[in-house]
Amino acid sequence: MTHTPHIAVLGSANMDLVTYVARAPQRGETVTGREFRTLPGGKGANQAVAAARAGATVSLIGAVGTDSYGTQLRCALAQSGVDTDLLRTVETQSGTAHIVVDDKGGNAIVVIPGANGTVDALSAGDEALIASADALLLQLEVPVDGVLAAARAARGHGVRTILTPAPAQPLPDALLAATDLLLPNEYEATTLTGVFDDPRAAALALLSHVPEVVVTLGSRGSLYAARGAEPVTVPARETTAVDTTGAGDTFAGALAVALAEGRPMADALHWASAAAAVSVERPGASASMPYRKEIDARANGPAQGPAS
Repeated sequence: MTHTPHIAVLGSANMDLVTYVARAPQRGETVTGREFRTLPGGKGANQAVAAARAGATVSLIGAVGTDSYGTQLRCALAQSGVDTDLLRTVETQSGTAHIVVDDKGGNAIVVIPGANGTVDALSAGDEALIASADALLLQLEVPVDGVLAAARAARGHGVRTILTPAPAQPLPDALLAATDLLLPNEYEATTLTGVFDDPRAAALALLSHVPEVVVTLGSRGSLYAARGAEPVTVPARETTAVDTTGAGDTFAGALAVALAEGRPMADALHWASAAAAVSVERPGASASMPYRKEIDARANGPAQGPAS
């Protein structure tokens, strides 16, 4: 790596309260879990950690509360090499995510925003940080007003914006207009377009709003579409999933680093896929995210993942 990219992230920091069960309960049903863990998470913090472990210099713009979770989140980010100078502490509870993980590695999540709900505007320091970055990572666990302000600041300074539209919701035209690369999963692509069971058609529809789209397809890889080019599918690395929480954020962070290093899109997608494959083999969100040497080893190794 000849250039160490600088990635700015504006987004959420949550404490993940994770319950592991054989299967998730149905409505009105009680099941017995086998384990409970408290782990740092939040889509903003997750993408920041993923990018930092993948080799970038990373700064997180966001907010935590005055509770013990806020202190723990700040410490966990610092331990992963994320700059938290612009992570504010506000007089409220920190964000939390209540997660159920089943034996197949699937998950269901309820997010309570807490302090993340205050990230609705930029300070002068926030804008200066964005202006100095090679790329800006955005998600939707903070108010859309804050996301839009950050995207506009990035656009004004020629900084590439990468938006993960999660949690899935309709997006303002102004935000799409300030987005360079949209990174939805299949469900989010459907929510944005109304196109069901056809990621290629959904991606093509999204190109009327943004210049580039990557739709993540889980174990089937990812689909890349850009204006004026034929969509391309990049296969996933084979793996044995233990916990898929944070896999999409791992992919986003690694992809941002690879693109900021100047890699071609296909190479960047293969590398991000390798990062995601490693992450799902371990429990937790940010705790499961691989370091650069692990990503390189998986990306350069045989396609077959660990035996099940």
